[in-house]
Amino acid sequence: MGDILPFKRPASGKKRPSEIHKGKTLCKSGFHKWEISKDKQFDSRQGKLVTFYVCQRCGATKTKSL
Repeated sequence: MGDILPFKRPASGKKRPSEIHKGKTLCKSGFHKWEISKDKQFDSRQGKLVTFYVCQRCGATKTKSL
């Protein structure tokens, strides 16, 4: 009989690569998950109120002036 190799057990603190990169392919395809950020609401250069969006998955940002 051949040698029996034990399976590697996953480390308790490490995440799998599929869990680390989950949702990033959606953002690369343009399907961001935008969320309104309350940190910045006023743009001093334009003198207008600005809505500041942050993607929950990848952290990309965009602004929209009113």
